[in-house]
Formats: sequence, C-alpha cells, structure tokens
Amino acid sequence: MTAEHTARARPLGTVQRAIAVLHTLAESPGDLGNNEIARRTGINVSTVSRLLSTLVRDEMVTRVEATGHFRLGPRLVELGNAALARVDIRERCRPHLEALTETTGETSTLSVPYRQGTITIDFVQSPSSVRSVAEVGRPSIAHATATGKIRLAYTDAAMPTSLPGYTPRTITDEQALESEIGLIRQRGWAQAVGEREVGLNAIAGPVLSPHGLTAILGVQGPAQRFGPRAMRVAVDELCSHCTTLSTPPAQAGP
Repeated sequence: MTAEHTARARPLGTVQRAIAVLHTLAESPGDLGNNEIARRTGINVSTVSRLLSTLVRDEMVTRVEATGHFRLGPRLVELGNAALARVDIRERCRPHLEALTETTGETSTLSVPYRQGTITIDFVQSPSSVRSVAEVGRPSIAHATATGKIRLAYTDAAMPTSLPGYTPRTITDEQALESEIGLIRQRGWAQAVGEREVGLNAIAGPVLSPHGLTAILGVQGPAQRFGPRAMRVAVDELCSHCTTLSTPPAQAGP
C-alpha cells in the first residue's frame, strides 16, 4: 500500500463499530446482552442489534438461546488458527520451547507484541500433573506479567496509567513499575512472582531483531515448585535461547 493510498484511505465506520463489538465481547469474562454491549461501546442499541445479527450469521458471534446474550463465535477460532499458521516465528521457536520445557520441567510460552500488549501464540505444556496451563490467544497484563513487562522494556509502548492490583504482590505504584522496567533493560529478562495470579511465577526474555522486539519467550510454573531458586536456574537457559533466536543489529559500514 503506497503512502498516497494510505493518506486517501478512510476507516469505515460500520467496520470500526463491528470491531468494537468484537473487542467488547473478547474483554468480557461472561456473555453480554445487547444493551450492555451498547453501553460499553457507546454505540446505539439499534445499531448494535444489526451488527450482532450480521456477526451471528457468519458465526463470528454466537447467541446463547437460553439467555439471549452473546459471546464470541467459532468462526473466529478458524480465522485465528489461519492467522497463526502464517506466523513463521512459531516454527523457528518451537524447538526452543520444547528444549526449555525439557530442561526446566515447566510450561514454556511464545508471545508476540502488538499495539495493545502481547498475546500467546504457542506453548509447550509442563509434563507435571501440577502445572501452569497456558492458552493460545491469551493476552498479557502489562504491569502484572513477565511478558507484559518485557514489552514495556523493549518497545516504545507508553507506561500504563492504570495499575489495578490482581494480587497483593501486583505492582500498583507507577514509580515502582518504572524502576522495575529499568532493571529489566539492564539484566535482559523479567519476572512476575505471584503478581497476576496467586501461586503462579514466571520469567520472560526478549527475542530481538534490527527492527526491535520480535517475540517473547517465557517459562511459568506453580510457586511451590518454580520458586526463586528454580527461577534463577531457568533464567540462564531462557536467556540463552533468546540470544540464539535474536538477530543482531546490522553492522555499520567502514
């Protein structure tokens, strides 16, 4: 797409409103009714009703007959899997995820940054019966997850101004978060110790290219097993894999 075309292009309001409805359903922990979707998106009720009817027809949204409420539909899973199949970095990183899980005994994850945060695109589950369960498509929380902190440290993303506490250990002070992000830049990896969920610990490291942050490798596990000592041991392994996957900046000519 040329710069001239980009300048002429204008977003379609109907498409933007449909996307807003999908985002609202994705962010909700439960099903939503028509009026609640309208309230959250700021779109009038009749327009929301027409958008939902169209989205339901193509199975991007499902209407729950028992309640009349709505949730994301199965068609989005198909589209998401098609998109993930085209993410080449999954193929590159898969052997490294398998090696990390084999070495640490914990669940390893691959996430990629996007405008609003990071999202998990692949993982290798721990072989232990008690383990951290990863989920493809799960977004991070910038101030409460190791992958989210890596994004803050290695991109020009703005520091979040709202820092809700998910557990007693979540960082909720802006200066404390800025200090931790600075430390992450110095040492090259991040951690989250019971900050998003009680009893869940994680570490993460950046995969870099000349263009910046390409991906994030992580290791996560239950605190009773993946405690400070195990995390310290896993950090060296994690950073080694991140370094191997990273592309060094191009060298300047003489």
